[in-house]
Amino acid sequence: MTLATRDIDRRLIGGVCAGMATRYQYNVRGVRALTVALAIVTAGLGGLAYIALWLFLPSAAAKTATETSSTAAREAIRQATPEVTPAAHAPSPGASAASTAVPGAATPGTAELYGSIAEDLPRIDEALLSLANVGQPWLREMMQSMLTGSGKKMRPAMALLAGRYGDYNLDRLVPLAASVELLHTATLVHDDVIDEAAERRGQPTAASLFGNSASVMLGDYMFAHAANFIAQTDSTRVVRNFAATLGRMASGELEQDITAFEYSEDVQRYMDRTGGKTASLFATASEGGAIVSGAPEAHVDALRHYGESLGMAFQIVDDILDFTGDPEEMGKPIGSDLREGTLTLPAIFYMQQHPDDNPVKHAFDDVDREENFALAIDEIRGSTALAEAAEAAARFGSCARETLSALPAGEERETLDRLVDYVLERRS
Repeated sequence: MTLATRDIDRRLIGGVCAGMATRYQYNVRGVRALTVALAIVTAGLGGLAYIALWLFLPSAAAKTATETSSTAAREAIRQATPEVTPAAHAPSPGASAASTAVPGAATPGTAELYGSIAEDLPRIDEALLSLANVGQPWLREMMQSMLTGSGKKMRPAMALLAGRYGDYNLDRLVPLAASVELLHTATLVHDDVIDEAAERRGQPTAASLFGNSASVMLGDYMFAHAANFIAQTDSTRVVRNFAATLGRMASGELEQDITAFEYSEDVQRYMDRTGGKTASLFATASEGGAIVSGAPEAHVDALRHYGESLGMAFQIVDDILDFTGDPEEMGKPIGSDLREGTLTLPAIFYMQQHPDDNPVKHAFDDVDREENFALAIDEIRGSTALAEAAEAAARFGSCARETLSALPAGEERETLDRLVDYVLERRS
């Protein structure tokens, strides 16, 4: 059964169950009914159980795919790897907070950005792409579409950099780094279903390619394998951190979804949400790398705080770019977050400057919504709110740098310091 002829079944019961019914000659109605019953009983975990069962069913096609996984993954990596380009001159340590936090610098290449660990990043890509080597062609297509790309992979790179402060064992660090990246990707797949997004970074989303039901299952499939990767670290502490991080991320996303179009000028509420949905994964990546490598506890603590602060800066800059970025580079229209009912730091600062009457409040009250959104975006872009948000990002960047003083001087610390500049200056 091809992807084209399975559209009806995908919409009804999802790609996984349709594929099972076809491959094993099960009755489609029976599979559908049982899946719905399991979904109701287990709040969605029934679909995940189906995926796990099918994954481990013996298959001659799966065996052949396993034998060719290394070659296929390396070729995909070779084609997807971007060329290294020179970076803009990094700002001096004495530059002002506002100047260091304004996005727009040229994007550095992977080797320049990540230093000594850049040569090990392809092993993470290979581990991820190996998940696409399955016997089911539709699942292979789905996984390849989501895992093949030229993203910066900052979170897994942070895990490897942190691993330099102990025993740099790639057999344990690569699964950790892969789990972090896979967890991040899975959340994006689910986010795009919730947001009904057709594109992300200029590329079609899984939801637009495969439908919502199949995309939810795909995200669950990724979560399952992220858990499998993290178990390969052989660290109970890292596994606990991973579970806690997943909980924080889900809580942050729930908070954002439930409070959509809810008018609030509470900065702390924004910080708490950002700490959960974004910064927690940065912290888990850097702390996890230190734990897995057996780094001294003082270094583990410093790297956790570094990751948390860098993640906060990353999200604030992302929120600034939602108003100032190039729609082509960002892959979404200007002001998308605000139009979806999400209050980010620039919007909150703007509302604090205009507490009595502003177009954000009118739009959230559904008064001439489109006109007021357009007006709000123009006014935020023309206000000092963006500069205030940039200063907040710079302060988190400074906090990240301060934690690095607890680490021994060397190339890794310089690279971690350089990542702060990259986060504050990025343009997409």
